[in-house]
Amino acid sequence: MLRAGNALRFTPDEIEEFRSLGLDFDGARTQDDIEQALAAWTETLADERPDLLNKIVAEMARSKGVKLPAQLTVVKDASPSSGSLRRS
Repeated sequence: MLRAGNALRFTPDEIEEFRSLGLDFDGARTQDDIEQALAAWTETLADERPDLLNKIVAEMARSKGVKLPAQLTVVKDASPSSGSLRRS
């Protein structure tokens, strides 16, 4: 990656290397472009491979010496509970 002020440039080899990981930096010229590409990548991972995203997050936290908070479980249930105030 080449940097000149706020402008960034990637070599064709770097673009292909990132693409092999599922990151599309083609056309990224600023830090904001990179952040948008990373956000899209993490959203895709969260939808398609949450287990892999969790492993990446855990490894990043471990390498930084950060302790992760307890993981919450989401229960999806469309039916109201017996204590619901919802009226028919």
